[in-house]
Amino acid sequence: MGKFMSNRYRNLKPYIPGEQPKDKIYIKLNANETSRPPSPKVLEVLKSDRMKQLGMYTDPHSRELKKAVSDTFDVSMAEIFVGNGSDEILGYIFLTFFENKHICYPDITYSFYATLALALDIDAEEIKLKKDFTIDINQFIETNRHIILANPNAPTGYALSIREIEKIVRSKPDRLVIVDEAYIDYGNESSIPLVKKYDNLMVIHTMSKSRNLAGAHIGYCIANKKLIADIESIKSVLNPFNLSDISMAVGTAAMLDRKYLQQTVQAVIEARIYITNELRKMNFYVLESNTNFVFVSHPWLSAEEYNIRLKEHGILARHYKKPDRIRNFLRITVGTMLEMAAVVQATRKILLSLAA
Repeated sequence: MGKFMSNRYRNLKPYIPGEQPKDKIYIKLNANETSRPPSPKVLEVLKSDRMKQLGMYTDPHSRELKKAVSDTFDVSMAEIFVGNGSDEILGYIFLTFFENKHICYPDITYSFYATLALALDIDAEEIKLKKDFTIDINQFIETNRHIILANPNAPTGYALSIREIEKIVRSKPDRLVIVDEAYIDYGNESSIPLVKKYDNLMVIHTMSKSRNLAGAHIGYCIANKKLIADIESIKSVLNPFNLSDISMAVGTAAMLDRKYLQQTVQAVIEARIYITNELRKMNFYVLESNTNFVFVSHPWLSAEEYNIRLKEHGILARHYKKPDRIRNFLRITVGTMLEMAAVVQATRKILLSLAA
């Protein structure tokens, strides 16, 4: 660490994303990305004359994309913040609202929350999941801390109902509840309608999952207009042009193509059902998933060894060594049906070789 590094970041522990090896071509199922192409409308806009105008700055207010989000969710543009992925939005939220505040989130969840809290010296508490990896909503109802919840949760895949989310939000109006809905499209009900009823709720979406745009990195937040105005004021100081015009065009095209979204989501759900059933036939314990990934464990094949063996077969998955409760689980992104068939075939070979 250099001598000029701010003292605030001396104990920084960077977030570690899924492995990105370049030694050969892999079936990449370790970062909840997708090999499916984005909407054809996205590809059209990338080939349009608009791309010849990149010598000009884009709209710092992102009105085009906000309008598309507004039309999709029936909220006003003043209730929308857009950013360079949901992670940037989370960063702005933490910067804007949590200085000298107390926050909490589940002990098993998206680890970026802990990374941000540590980086910004925010007092954070991890609330333990139940033994079955579900969230105990009573603990979140009772706490006086601001709350961050991934719903559905990662890496478990479990989801709270909108009724349960409302109980948490309604219980203490003087604290913020941030709901990160990165995987909401895969058969779940969004909390966005609750924003009209509660001014302490913020809902974050990403286009990296169901809209197949991880490489574009686009996200948005929907909340009470006063909360959005506060984030906008911080953004205008740190990065007024936080979205490129390419991102604006791509995000707008993807948001408006609802038919393609439905097709993509249905394909993922069908592939999820397939991989879940096939792994269970091989004696795997597979948590019920509401996302684009499955979380699996086997009684005599450790998750660490399973991960190593899959990589030998050209397949990348995600193994978590901490916390201990999930050490023997492997997270596998639900890819295309062909990719899932490759996982099934490789897993059969792995089990047969170990049983020999």
